[in-house]
Amino acid sequence: MKYIGAHVSAAGGVENTIARAKAIGANAFALFTKNQRQWQAAPLTAKSIDAFKSACEREGFGPGQILPHDSYLINLGHPDPDALAKSRDAFLDEIRRCEQLGLCYLNFHPGSHLKQISEAVSLKLVSESINWALERSQGVTAVIENTAGQGTNLGWSFEHLATIIDGVEDKSRVGICFDTCHAFAAGYDLRTSEGCAQVFGDFDRQVGFQYLKGMHINGAKSSFGSRVDRHHSLQQGNLGEAVFHHIMNDTNFDGIPLILETIDESIWADEIRWLRSLAS
Repeated sequence: MKYIGAHVSAAGGVENTIARAKAIGANAFALFTKNQRQWQAAPLTAKSIDAFKSACEREGFGPGQILPHDSYLINLGHPDPDALAKSRDAFLDEIRRCEQLGLCYLNFHPGSHLKQISEAVSLKLVSESINWALERSQGVTAVIENTAGQGTNLGWSFEHLATIIDGVEDKSRVGICFDTCHAFAAGYDLRTSEGCAQVFGDFDRQVGFQYLKGMHINGAKSSFGSRVDRHHSLQQGNLGEAVFHHIMNDTNFDGIPLILETIDESIWADEIRWLRSLAS
């Protein structure tokens, strides 16, 4: 089964995300469990946690259909020890919020070397940061998102992703979220069915489909190989539609949350219906 949804607002409390997902015809969704642009946040209340769990059960959303995302401020490959420690503490807090909500994934951007250390050293720090957080938590899988490679961001290549995973001690609790826009901007050509077969074949060989825990289903305003992160609606922009046909008709993408982060939330319901119509 394909679980398709969008990254919905948690305004007013995380318990409100379920109704917003249902309103667009989703059977998956993503959310922030706290403000994504602030370091500190009030703890989740028992009332909010109970309401979230009850709504998920009532509407049929299991943990494997939900892909929470952490704060954009976190950099698990930070070259400065104090800033790295701050990011690690914030990341662990995000994992514990997922634990409280009964969720099994936390999606995150791996980090940046900031031109202060080498890619290799920064990638090693990301792996060590994941290990540090997993040792202090339970039940939540750290889901690394491939990036567009903008600036000094890590994680834009399959080699980067494989290197991070290789350094994680508990491989049962690490995974990948594959973003279609990011991959295209990073130089992975998904514009044709042949290109999709090549790219996803390379992904399986270099990383492994066993690590794929979710996807971000996005069109691209950015040009191919530009290393610029600019999302678009599914049927607009430079990416084209071949990759969405491929995803909807390949069982490798069954049973994981397929999440829209497209730019016009007023058409999310239409985009979800369109994706479902592609399945043969």
